[in-house]
Amino acid sequence: MAITAEYKHEVHELLKKYVDRYDSINRAAESLNNVSGSTIRTIFRGGEYPNISEAMWRSIYKQVSGEEQNGTVLIETTASKDILFCMEVVQKTKGFTWIISPAGSGKSVSSEIMKSRKNVFYVLCDEDMAKSDFAQEMARAVGLRVNTQKKARAIILDVVQEISELEDVLFIFDEGDKLNDKIIHYFITIYNHLKGKAGVVFCSTDYMEKRMKNGLKFNKRGFQELWSRIGRKFYHAEKNTPYDVENLCRANAVTSRRDIDVVVKETIAADMDLRRADIKIKAINLSKLSA
Repeated sequence: MAITAEYKHEVHELLKKYVDRYDSINRAAESLNNVSGSTIRTIFRGGEYPNISEAMWRSIYKQVSGEEQNGTVLIETTASKDILFCMEVVQKTKGFTWIISPAGSGKSVSSEIMKSRKNVFYVLCDEDMAKSDFAQEMARAVGLRVNTQKKARAIILDVVQEISELEDVLFIFDEGDKLNDKIIHYFITIYNHLKGKAGVVFCSTDYMEKRMKNGLKFNKRGFQELWSRIGRKFYHAEKNTPYDVENLCRANAVTSRRDIDVVVKETIAADMDLRRADIKIKAINLSKLSA
């Protein structure tokens, strides 16, 4: 895609909305990868932007647009609406909840909606994360510059101190079931310091239920405490329906009854995994182009 004046204007508007979520331009810059506060200020001033490379424009757009990069138009589904409702309740009540929803059910849609709001912070968890990685991702999410030589626990305490002074905070930990036990122990520290001050939501598949059951059965360190802090139950989001798949089809230009029925049938066979629907929708649209 060429970097046109229209493209730059779109980035300017998207970046402005993104920065509005933070208390300052510098905080917003810290939450982005390889984007400085001076670069953001230059974009806000307008003009010809002679010192901003095309790669930088594309990087900023990718980070602040909130769009899927695979070309699929996302929609709200039964599951994503229920997850969004739960997140909003947790934010308002400053609760601590673990949401369970199947893979490919649309959790990313709810997270994208919430991430666009002020004082909502998001961390995508990964099984390869070390304690230091996790702590630094938390700091980056809130736009807090930290000394990377600090211990992970010290960085996390800096983060919770920072957000405890904000209003209507929600922290989302996506795919929390991928984290190792040592990092999951930090959730107890986070709870202890943010209780009554901020909402915290974890999202994952039902694999976390199996880990929790196993942790409780064998009395693994920290699992009793975490189980207590999430209220001794998981929040099971509502499941998607064939109607959701049909809406996804129509939003992505698959409109014939025959094609929709094919996508719905395949998605049902894949336990309503919308990624399967996405693959089939792309195949149908590609066949139209080559016909």
